Amino acid sequence: MIRPGAAAFALAIATALAQPAGAVATVTVTAGTVRVLDKITGRVEDLALVSGETAVVGHLSVTMGECRYPRDNPTGDAFVQLVIHDSRSADPVFSGWMVASAPALNPLDHPRYDVWAIDCQLPESATPALTLTPAPEEAPAE
Repeated sequence: MIRPGAAAFALAIATALAQPAGAVATVTVTAGTVRVLDKITGRVEDLALVSGETAVVGHLSVTMGECRYPRDNPTGDAFVQLVIHDSRSADPVFSGWMVASAPALNPLDHPRYDVWAIDCQLPESATPALTLTPAPEEAPAE
């Protein structure tokens, strides 16, 4: 027999465990950068993409869906949703999220190309303004 207090406790624990443990508040922007490496030629290319845009590099077509960054740390990380097709295959070779700070977390598994997220293009309002003030001129020594 289950005691009434135990049932309530079990329900409270189950509810607490259902919450995402490390959820981070993010901001979604419309542009991001991904890097493509051709492992045979050694050629590296950065692709600046906007949401829904597709760029072609060799046999790959890379489409960015979204780019998100942590609200509290705009320059700290990027989460980029990508769909990658190889022109020689009907199905996508990758569909999912890549994390800039952890490219091995969800990598593209391709014999020739590596693709990884670099950053999100922040709106002007999100980037801190850098103000430089000239140093005061010193009086010439007499």
